[in-house]
Amino acid sequence: MDFSEQDVDVFGEDYNNNNNHDDSRESSSSHSSSSSSSASSSSSASSSSNGSDGGDSSSASGSASSGGEEENGEEVGNANTNNYNDNSEKAIDGYGEEEEEKDLFGSDNEDYCKTPATSPFSIPVLPVIRSTNNPGRGGFGRGRWQNDRGAGILGRPGYPPRQGYGYGTKFANGHRDERFVSELKLSKSEETLSRKCIAFQEPCELACYSRVEGGEVYFDDRSLRLFKRLITEDIGADLNQGFDTFIDKKDLGSEGFGDLLACIRDKNIPLQNIHFVTFRNNLNKILATAYIRNEPWEMGVHKRNGVVYLDVHKLPERPRSELDRRRCYWGYCFESLATEDPRRVDGEGIHHIDANVEYCSVIKTKLGAHRILMGAEMDCCDSTDEGRRFYVELKTSRELDYHTEERYEREKLLKFWIQSFLAGVPYIVIGFRDDAGRLVRTERLRTKDITHRVKMKNYWQGGVCLAFADEVLCWLYGTVKENEDYILQFAPPFNRLELLQAQSCPDAITNHVEQ
Repeated sequence: MDFSEQDVDVFGEDYNNNNNHDDSRESSSSHSSSSSSSASSSSSASSSSNGSDGGDSSSASGSASSGGEEENGEEVGNANTNNYNDNSEKAIDGYGEEEEEKDLFGSDNEDYCKTPATSPFSIPVLPVIRSTNNPGRGGFGRGRWQNDRGAGILGRPGYPPRQGYGYGTKFANGHRDERFVSELKLSKSEETLSRKCIAFQEPCELACYSRVEGGEVYFDDRSLRLFKRLITEDIGADLNQGFDTFIDKKDLGSEGFGDLLACIRDKNIPLQNIHFVTFRNNLNKILATAYIRNEPWEMGVHKRNGVVYLDVHKLPERPRSELDRRRCYWGYCFESLATEDPRRVDGEGIHHIDANVEYCSVIKTKLGAHRILMGAEMDCCDSTDEGRRFYVELKTSRELDYHTEERYEREKLLKFWIQSFLAGVPYIVIGFRDDAGRLVRTERLRTKDITHRVKMKNYWQGGVCLAFADEVLCWLYGTVKENEDYILQFAPPFNRLELLQAQSCPDAITNHVEQ
């Protein structure tokens, strides 16, 4: 193949014209070839001194030549290379001349030497967004600072930092209790807790015990009362009857917890796989704290052989007035009216109520991953047509009106549901009374229907209570140490649970562990 013709076809007719023009230019300027050669050699020397620029040129020419060899063959590649080398020498000559004239970083560039270190132009700043909602606030807030950008990282000179985050001395970060061990801040929102799905195992009764008049304890159900289904016949009854002969409940302290542990030993209930042993009352407090944040409480925490025992602590109360004692008695009187009493004949009034007589069920359940064995006092029981026994919770409340219904559903129904749900009690019977203590009406609620009743009003969610309790029990079990004693408390300002070091363990727990 004739490669000369191929050159003409590829580059066109202008290629020969350019070559002829170049030849005539070279002949006309032959008298200056020596000067041109010297200029070329000087420029190549300057090119070699600039390593980065010369490297780029050589790499570019090399890549172009290799590209020509692959596409058009060896001879065409050589021709192109030679032609490119001719042009590249001219390009290098031109680049060398430009470098000598426009080198920004050269030491002889006066413009570069005169460039200031800092820009004379100001940094652009976005305009301040001013709130027009409170135009009369004057110099308060963010606008009182000279730069209109609010307080900086450092405090303003002459102004000491605020203590207690501006909430007054009541919530100031004062001296922490010396017994302090750990805390659980109640920072998770209801929406966050509602996303957690905590399983709760159906409660299973393992044992029971009864306390009779005089304080004796028997490990049977002799103190269990039967629900009176015809309670509606007693509407209009005076709940004050028998108040003069009422025997108030004694505070047994840790002795009551000892009765529960004694029942566990009597029935040989193993505790190897149990995480918590407690009364239901302690769990009621924990679950209700998910929504009720203004009621203080505390409980004893004692870990022995991998089991955490939660002991009931009763906080000091203000002295109760006569009306307070009567309102408390109205609840006991309604329980007596709503249960069968073989000792009371028809038409006989209520008298000699002893609040210390009780029946307690020992229940095993599981909340999340926590296995719980708890004691729960039961008011009465009923049975189905097939003979299966179930428990009924009895409650009293003031008759509702427009102003009290919301609080009743927010707080009282929450406590009613927690207490019945934890122990697997399916029904709650509520006796509504007036301010004089007279029974106005009764209402029977199914425990599972309470959550549906408040769900549409968005007052509270049972799942949030379970998720909150799971958080507390996880933190508690992982924090307490073996053979150490603590106090778990919820106190003002009601924004965290605190775990404090205790000095001793109740004898009832110590004796139970030793046996």
